[in-house]
Amino acid sequence: MDDQNKNLIIATALSFVVILVWFVLFPPPEPETPIDGTVASQSTPAEGTLATPSADVPAANPTSTVSTETAPSALDNAARVTIETPRVSGSLSLLGGRIDQLSLNDYRTSLEEDATIVEILFPANEANAQYALHGWAAAAGVDPTAVPGPNTLWELASGDTLGTASPVTLRWDNGAGLIFSKEIAIDDEFMFTITQTVENTGSAAASVAPYGVLARHGMPPDLKNFFILHEGVVAMTDGEYSETDWKDMPDFEFNQRAGARTKEQNITENGWIGFTDHYWMSVLIPTQGTAFKSVAKYDERRDIYQTEAVSPVQTVEPGQTITNTTQFFAGAKEWDVLKAYEEGGVYNFIDAIDWGWFSFLTKPIFWLLHHLNLLIGNMGLSIIGLTLFIKALLFPLAYKSYVSMAKMKELQPKMEKLKEEAGDDRQKMQQGMMALYKKEKVNPAAGCLPILLQIPIFFSLYKVIFVTIELRHAPFFGPFQDLSAPDPTSIFNFYGLLPWGTPEVGSVMALVFIGILPLLLGISMWLQQKLNPAPTDPTQQMIFAWMPWVFMFMLGSFASGLVVYWIANNTITFTQQYLIMRSQGYKPDLLGNIKGSFGRKPKAEPKK
Repeated sequence: MDDQNKNLIIATALSFVVILVWFVLFPPPEPETPIDGTVASQSTPAEGTLATPSADVPAANPTSTVSTETAPSALDNAARVTIETPRVSGSLSLLGGRIDQLSLNDYRTSLEEDATIVEILFPANEANAQYALHGWAAAAGVDPTAVPGPNTLWELASGDTLGTASPVTLRWDNGAGLIFSKEIAIDDEFMFTITQTVENTGSAAASVAPYGVLARHGMPPDLKNFFILHEGVVAMTDGEYSETDWKDMPDFEFNQRAGARTKEQNITENGWIGFTDHYWMSVLIPTQGTAFKSVAKYDERRDIYQTEAVSPVQTVEPGQTITNTTQFFAGAKEWDVLKAYEEGGVYNFIDAIDWGWFSFLTKPIFWLLHHLNLLIGNMGLSIIGLTLFIKALLFPLAYKSYVSMAKMKELQPKMEKLKEEAGDDRQKMQQGMMALYKKEKVNPAAGCLPILLQIPIFFSLYKVIFVTIELRHAPFFGPFQDLSAPDPTSIFNFYGLLPWGTPEVGSVMALVFIGILPLLLGISMWLQQKLNPAPTDPTQQMIFAWMPWVFMFMLGSFASGLVVYWIANNTITFTQQYLIMRSQGYKPDLLGNIKGSFGRKPKAEPKK
């Protein structure tokens, strides 16, 4: 086996092994479960006690908390305020002033015509409950009943519908000299702004701390449970991004005072905390530049997951008023929206997207893909354009590689002569080869580099395609209307010509009866191989013969956008290699090599 073929085999085998291990250990996730709030297998969780968080940052150390039970009927009977903007719709409850019902008008649970709108917030008396509460915690010396709690029934002081130009104000008088008000506004995207005030009309000072709470009853029913994706708590605290999976929260250390398992972050001045799903996110955002403490909490008795953002204690003197303004994001993790909020002051908000360990690659890859899509208007064509850009970027390296490969072909007769002269003396043969490479200025390892460089790019693009919402339901053409999903076509129904459906995605049948894109992938890899004659070594022949078809079936259940990239990459590589090798005086016998792969192999003569 000559060094050129050996290096090519090693590089290709490395790529194969890495992708095979990835595929086996972390198979593509199951199809997305519709998020419509109706989970047949999960009973409606009972409303539990949601304690007002303790307000002990940065100086005070109150010991009192409020814990009250809310009957489901209380939520049913409480008045609600409609939320209506072009992008979201829902309502908030006057019981606790909780934002607990929100749908994303621009997103459907599937591509079906009758698919329901995606819902991300649900009242506490419904399955899959998730909601946000904002209020004031009583500090030391203040009666906990003197501050509004989760079950306080607020009155609507102004406004009747919460819209982009119409905030609403809630009001509650504790009857003991403190008047609480809460103005809730929403912008034209997914950001709520909550401005809370406390007016002291009494004769004694009161110390209270503003807080925000995001609660979720039980784990989400539609978890992907996929290695490449984080779902659970996300937090940003002064430049440190942290993630906690849902399944890890019950392992928090038990906090006796909080009555739950908690994980507290350091006191910080910039950041946010909340929950993230695959494409949707809900996070609490205190005023940036002011101290706050973020807490993740799990109440195992009531199976409630909770995040809190608690601001410092403030004292309101008689005749004075104090104010606190925070934000609450609930919506889709759209890159341009998060970027705009980050530029508007929300610290490192773009990192709420799960870029992964290779963010130095995934971020620029997505940035380029996103802007190509804005220019072209078709995500499939944008992926092809991205492939062209990457290949152009790597072209100098590819040029050297293919020139080296062409020279290696020219040296083939001399290499064969060296082998004959060396006989069984491997050391003499290696020394002769190295001298020949040096004389002809050929690097036999140059052909491996372009292949090896494709591995991190491949995985980074896979991450981008899987986690970013811009690829969700992104159309290409014809049957390819969701580039984040596997190829929907199948040879099972002859790609739509026969009147029956395709096998269920993720099933063995779907793996066997592949679609059009994986088939094109296999053919493109096979044609790329045929630029060179088949190796004489039987082991190499077998590996090269099977590799395109193994990859074809392996990648058949991956996101179709990734397969589009691979096909485009193979096609461009084939063209580059063919033209560069011809420019160096070596003319690949493509048709001859193809015919040779179908010809009968001569039988080996029996040994005498």
